[in-house]
Amino acid sequence: MTREGLRIAGIALLAIGLTAQTAAAQDAAAATEAAKASPDLVGELSKELSSTPEQAAGAAGVLFGVAKNRLKPEEFAKVDKSVPGMASLLKAAPALGGGGKNNPLAQAAGLASAASAFSKLGLSPNLVAKAVPILTSFVSKSGGADVGKLLGSVLK
Repeated sequence: MTREGLRIAGIALLAIGLTAQTAAAQDAAAATEAAKASPDLVGELSKELSSTPEQAAGAAGVLFGVAKNRLKPEEFAKVDKSVPGMASLLKAAPALGGGGKNNPLAQAAGLASAASAFSKLGLSPNLVAKAVPILTSFVSKSGGADVGKLLGSVLK
């Protein structure tokens, strides 16, 4: 490879590294914002999962993302109304990948992709099962038992 080729390759690698750092910083900022936007839920989840508030915010966002993919828009709107900072929580979640409602495999994978996203957050995939009842209980208290049951039905 010529010197010019090496220089271009070096610049490309530097750009990729900076892009990854920028994305990580944006993810961290989103998680911090989400933790502040929904402190009661994030605090409870953080305590139960023995995690940081940012990890708990991401975990909540992951599971609400699964619910959003599985529920009809009008059903998810009920869950959305019962959780302060829902938009921030959804942004705090690592990408599940797969295209949501347009991809039946992503929908079917649901909790399997959630386990993968938990790993990206530095959490054990086994904690998905521990997080679900915390979220459904919170939603039941804030949005009513029917909304909690609706959420629980899609996070099985």
